[in-house]
Amino acid sequence: MFIHLWFLQSDRFIPNRSSMDFDMAHYLLTEGRKKEKENSSMRSPSKEAYRKCLAETLLNNQTRILAFKSKPFTSTQGMIFNEVCSDTSASHLPKSSAKPHRCIPQSAERTLDAPDLIDDYYLNLLDWGSNNVLSIALENTVYLWDALDGSTSELLSVEEETGPVTSVSWAPDGRHIAVGLNNSEVQLWDSASTRLLRTLHSRHRSRVGALAWNNHILTTGGMDGLIVNNDVRVRSNVIETYRGHQEEVCGLKWSSSGRHLASGGNDNLINIWDRSSSGGPNQWLHRFENHTAAVKALAWCPFQSNLLASGGGGGDRCIKFWNTQTGACLNSVDTGSQVCALLWNKKERELLSSHGFAQNQLTLWKYPSMVKVAELTGHTSRVLFMAQSPDGCTVASASGDETLKFWNIFGTPEPPKPVSKVSANVGPFTSVSRIR
Repeated sequence: MFIHLWFLQSDRFIPNRSSMDFDMAHYLLTEGRKKEKENSSMRSPSKEAYRKCLAETLLNNQTRILAFKSKPFTSTQGMIFNEVCSDTSASHLPKSSAKPHRCIPQSAERTLDAPDLIDDYYLNLLDWGSNNVLSIALENTVYLWDALDGSTSELLSVEEETGPVTSVSWAPDGRHIAVGLNNSEVQLWDSASTRLLRTLHSRHRSRVGALAWNNHILTTGGMDGLIVNNDVRVRSNVIETYRGHQEEVCGLKWSSSGRHLASGGNDNLINIWDRSSSGGPNQWLHRFENHTAAVKALAWCPFQSNLLASGGGGGDRCIKFWNTQTGACLNSVDTGSQVCALLWNKKERELLSSHGFAQNQLTLWKYPSMVKVAELTGHTSRVLFMAQSPDGCTVASASGDETLKFWNIFGTPEPPKPVSKVSANVGPFTSVSRIR
């Protein structure tokens, strides 16, 4: 017989009628009264034999109701067991397969000042590299914040006629970083030596507000609606140009396979591009027109490769889910406010969104039910940018209120794995350090 036992931090016992044996209980209660009236020496042998037989049949040789056969669990253990055997001995209890309840702090772990952070929905001014260093652009300057020791350093500062900085994005190697500028330039920097490696000669005619890496390919999106693929290993860096947006490209994300690129624009469109397609630079794989405002927030699902989440601006306020294999819209959820950024939990089926007016909050959703798990408030202006730590546990959020907050949303980090020495110096910049 299986029952549900709940060990709570309380001294109350709440009976479960479905798990009670009322015949057994009745026998023990009535038999106890008989023992007070009768002396065992006065019983006849036939009555004694009948009593023993009845006890074995009804009680299965049990002698106490609701009794632990060993020391009960203390309240400090706070454990919940599902489908536990009726024998509650600790040696017989199976190990619980249920994950412990995750506590999500309602306030930020740390808050840093971010003066001169540009309050512009269409830019991308925050990124967290695989080296555990956060980059943030504050007007004309890019700063680096090392999560290991909390130190801050300045990477670069551009002239007034060149800036401001409109986008930043770490390369996969965690050492090199791309910086988009208001004058249409894209610079590549070595963060270890704080040295400018090269300036890409792109085809953009205005500011570059979106960047995305695909191994050695750097994809740039401009206010002119162009999307350009740049091979950073070669001198003639432009290898492909996509023309699918009529207004500014503000969102770019490559799928984990590196085959599909999702682009979002101020024309309310999402285009899915296939690098292996021979359809030409103007032929998208899918075009999604369901949003009614600019689409900046894009996030590929880590546990389902053909699932894309997108978020619309203030006139739309919806999070939508797309099957990029069939082109179908799977679901649409009205969040009630501008969707500025989206991040998937790498360990659980959860999605985090950041928002503008009126609460300027971060909302954690359970997927696919889209039930709200938590709402985190603290910013006083729209939360324009989010970035996730390399271990997937911490989220940094930057807001128009000129603060940078760190939230422990996605759990406790796993123990670090040993790093292979063979791959330490391998990266997309192996052959471009001298290119100007």
